[in-house]
Amino acid sequence: MSEITKEVIEVAGATVPFFTYTMGEDQYFEFDTSKCGPPDPMVNAMAGLKLIDSATKKVVMINHKNPGGLIAKIGENYDIATENLEDGTVKLTFSYKVGESEKADLTKNSCDG
Repeated sequence: MSEITKEVIEVAGATVPFFTYTMGEDQYFEFDTSKCGPPDPMVNAMAGLKLIDSATKKVVMINHKNPGGLIAKIGENYDIATENLEDGTVKLTFSYKVGESEKADLTKNSCDG
């Protein structure tokens, strides 16, 4: 199995580095906000989700916990796989949901509360 080569990319509005890589037919956009406090996880997730415009593009978020505010805001617009990592962080993979992802409001990137 070949090693995945990650490339740094510029993402408008992001406050942490984003990386892109390909596995099979899918292109991934990955970022890590596990050492960040609010509002960085929400800000970067919203910036990253703007990159998903087809079923072959996915966003991977590494965070210190499951981002409840984010999930409440856009959870119905994306398929989301959650994985608890050995170091205590959470890995979320957001996938395009036909007919729903287009409806996501990615302009409000802060928690109301």
